[in-house]
Amino acid sequence: MLEGTVIKDLQINDQIRDREIRLIDEEGNQLGVIATQEAMRMAAYRELDLVKISPTAVPPVCKIMNYGKYKYDQSKHEKESRKNQKATELKEIQLSAVIDTNDLVTKAKHAIRFLTEGDKVRVVLRMKGRQLAHPEIGMGIVEKFFETIKDYADIEKKAAQEGKSITLIVSPKK
Repeated sequence: MLEGTVIKDLQINDQIRDREIRLIDEEGNQLGVIATQEAMRMAAYRELDLVKISPTAVPPVCKIMNYGKYKYDQSKHEKESRKNQKATELKEIQLSAVIDTNDLVTKAKHAIRFLTEGDKVRVVLRMKGRQLAHPEIGMGIVEKFFETIKDYADIEKKAAQEGKSITLIVSPKK
């Protein structure tokens, strides 16, 4: 039997200070409203813990259970749910102002693969030297690239010039 530890705001055993509680036994049967001391005796007799599962109810709802096993099952469930989550990554595709059409198509295929895997894609076009005098050419290339992948992507951040580069961020289409 566990003695008075609090995890995630659950009160157990001696921490429960209410005079009367609604009690549920280990099989899930409601035993009605009884005195807290009587419920603690019942839990101790069964070598289990008394856990307050609904503190906001009137009277509060408590359950007789093996708190250690409950805590273990909760941590196992949380670990399993974290394992099934996929963190979205931000992949990057780099273009240049003098990219050829076939190279643009190849880069678009890579971006489509990233998007179908559920990742976001940052498209970066870096300009050098005299290219900086004509950013509209770079914008045209980024827009042409987006036209190629628009069936798979939604714009998350519009194409904008930031220093020597033009950046566009797209996310998978929902």
